Amino acid sequence: MTTPQNPSFTTQIVHADRRGGAEQGAIHQPVHTSVQYGYDKVEDLIAVFQGTAKGGFNYARQGTPTTAALESMVTQMENGRGTIAFATGMAGICAIFLTLLKAGDHLVASQFVFGNTNSVFGTLADLGIEVTLVDVTNAANVAAALRPTTRMVFVETIANPGTQIPDLQGIGAVCQEHGLLYVVDNTVASPYLFQAESVGAGLVLNSLTKSIGGQGAALGGAVTDTGRYDWSRYPNIFAAYRKGDPKGWGLQQLRKKGLRDMGATLSSQAAHQLALGAETLALRMDRTSATALALAQWLEQHPAVARVLYPMLPSHPQHAFAQKHLKAGSWLLSFELRDPGQCLAVCNRLQLPIKATGLADTRTLIIPVAHTIFWEAGPQVRAAMGIADGMIRLSVGLEETQDLLADFAQALQGA
Repeated sequence: MTTPQNPSFTTQIVHADRRGGAEQGAIHQPVHTSVQYGYDKVEDLIAVFQGTAKGGFNYARQGTPTTAALESMVTQMENGRGTIAFATGMAGICAIFLTLLKAGDHLVASQFVFGNTNSVFGTLADLGIEVTLVDVTNAANVAAALRPTTRMVFVETIANPGTQIPDLQGIGAVCQEHGLLYVVDNTVASPYLFQAESVGAGLVLNSLTKSIGGQGAALGGAVTDTGRYDWSRYPNIFAAYRKGDPKGWGLQQLRKKGLRDMGATLSSQAAHQLALGAETLALRMDRTSATALALAQWLEQHPAVARVLYPMLPSHPQHAFAQKHLKAGSWLLSFELRDPGQCLAVCNRLQLPIKATGLADTRTLIIPVAHTIFWEAGPQVRAAMGIADGMIRLSVGLEETQDLLADFAQALQGA
């Protein structure tokens, strides 16, 4: 197949399967359900096992042609070197931490991370991996937290639910200076709105369930190696994987330990569903970002609303970072009511937003944060993360903007 040179984002993605050579001229990569993959010569099978073959499959726990096609698509999106698909975004996060860190290591991470990620930090501490949480909106805080045992820095492009944005470029410079692995969770922004390799991230995580899949129909996660980190400097690569080009060492270890050993494997059926959703990523992100901005501007003027958190509002504390790094503000919006006691009543009066957890569906989702997804964290952790009792989180969907505005107008009457 011939294509124009330097195709745009969506053009590149919708033709990804065809460029990859889908069988029998198929427009999309077929769903490969086989668990085992055979070879005419045992030497070829050995080459796949030992990682010296270019491509090839041996057992579906480490990937299939269908998951490989999705991985290639995400690699293109992130302008990376390679990608590994996982069963969920959390599986990808755990694979990064548990296969690349060991007892005695130190991790510096954002204090504003997703609740489940914060829970994993507790598990790491039990395993002897020290974690320091800092306010990453200032790179100086990251630099001050470093120790001789620090191996990795972890941030989210846009934090959930408080929408804090790190000093992405400044932290990248700190990691570069000290030879640290910089890991960015790009789930909320997506590869369309932000390219993490541009700030020096070595690994980029995406929950495929959310922005990339976009329809709430399949779970998945992905870890992309941007090629920006020198793996020959990383002390925790196992001897078995210190062979050949060092550029491949990180992903090799993640695939062997995260998929082969831990079994966090994405099914071919889910990979196919996620790849179909990925083709409309840019269209959905443009639409939901525009609607979210309009709703944020409207809410900010409403007398019942104390504060609105959306990166593209001039009132946002990291608005300058958002303008510098993001094409648009994404679908995540949070706001606080002046009367926290009205939080549940307002949610119940809304007719269009679905009262459900989850993010980046085609339908708008709403949830009271302190009562649900951050209830287990407790008031002290919530306070440190800027989560007020009256905070409501929205994942803005594809509904018409005027319909959502009308619904919020009636729900906030008398609040």
